[in-house]
Amino acid sequence: MMRGCVVFAVLSLLAGTCHADDAEEAGLKLADATPTQKVDKADYQFSLEPALRLATVRPDDQVQTAERLAIELAVQKAFATGWRFNFADRLDLNGPQRFSGDPGAINTLKEFYVSGSVGREGQNLVDIGRINMRLGVATGYNPTDYFRDNAVRSVASVDPASLRENRLGTVMLRGQRVWTGGSLTALVAPKLASGPNDADFSVDLGATNQNTRWLMAVSQHMVADLSPQFLLYGDGKPGSSPQFGVNLTHLINNACVGYVEWTGGRSPSTLARALGQPESDVAFRWSMSTGLTCTTSRNLSLTLEYQRDGAALDKAGWESLQKGPQQQYLAYRNLANAQQDPATRDDVFAMLRWQDAFIPRLDLSGFIRMNLADHSSLTWLEARYHLNRTDVALQWQLNGGSSLSEYGAMPQQTLWQVLVKHYF
Repeated sequence: MMRGCVVFAVLSLLAGTCHADDAEEAGLKLADATPTQKVDKADYQFSLEPALRLATVRPDDQVQTAERLAIELAVQKAFATGWRFNFADRLDLNGPQRFSGDPGAINTLKEFYVSGSVGREGQNLVDIGRINMRLGVATGYNPTDYFRDNAVRSVASVDPASLRENRLGTVMLRGQRVWTGGSLTALVAPKLASGPNDADFSVDLGATNQNTRWLMAVSQHMVADLSPQFLLYGDGKPGSSPQFGVNLTHLINNACVGYVEWTGGRSPSTLARALGQPESDVAFRWSMSTGLTCTTSRNLSLTLEYQRDGAALDKAGWESLQKGPQQQYLAYRNLANAQQDPATRDDVFAMLRWQDAFIPRLDLSGFIRMNLADHSSLTWLEARYHLNRTDVALQWQLNGGSSLSEYGAMPQQTLWQVLVKHYF
């Protein structure tokens, strides 16, 4: 806990140094993608990522080691005028030493779809297949990222950008109309299976397509740098009504960008869903992430974010669940984890990214996420050095808190990971 507070204090101190040279740079720094190796544009990208991991495991701080190899392939190939095939897959191989509960192999079919333009001047776009639909403008928690539920099969890193990238896509039909300053998107994702499939090489359609879902989204430039996005989403789950969402970003000054991500509608609580009683606790609930990203002239950016999940338990409810039957506690945690939602209602999040830190090609990044109900915290730090076609990275993670807290209950107290990622 003390180490988490120290990191948070350092991040907060750095917030006072934010003064960028121009507004464009500040806007670009809002992007939540993990810094990756830039390679020559081609129809495909192939990479290998061997890693060595070392963890201290609760309750006796036993040290465990494990090996991991990630194999990734991405293909984008034009096959007709205005039409393109898109494919992205990740295979994680664990062993010969691996942590308890880790499978020997797990495959994640991230994307498999065709896309093209209909009509003149590319104003009408259509996509069909498995698509990783990423929504939201926040960094640490995205309440409007509706297609994240059950999508992560293997956690290579707790970095929010990695979790958004390395997950299953959803099978859908998506259409888009584009005009000057705006766009309209409509999609439907049909039910294709009844439930998730944990088999190593399953395409796992039940994880992403176990209910028929739909989405409509419209974006329109209004004034200055303000281009809000409005969303209407139906998840097809018992007890839920359509959810309304809004994404807003605004350039506050030459250094800082503020953002708000909000969604709301009638729905059950996470606890009611976890206990299999979704229609017993239906009410209007809303979730939000709001924050600020500031950037300096030295390629250093700091994000401070407040997160609220209206379907999660408040402090009193969380304490009651911890004291109650263990089966209910585990069911609630498992569902919140699968949905990538916070375990309790209120969190704070701070992230630091520094490109070309101290020396060229060295990137430093890290974040701390704190649960305001039980004061547990998740801290993650990374140093990554970029060679021409290879990244070398060292990562450290600390799950701090009491035994039944959100992060203190995690089996691994600390985790070190050394990895090398080579692009062919």
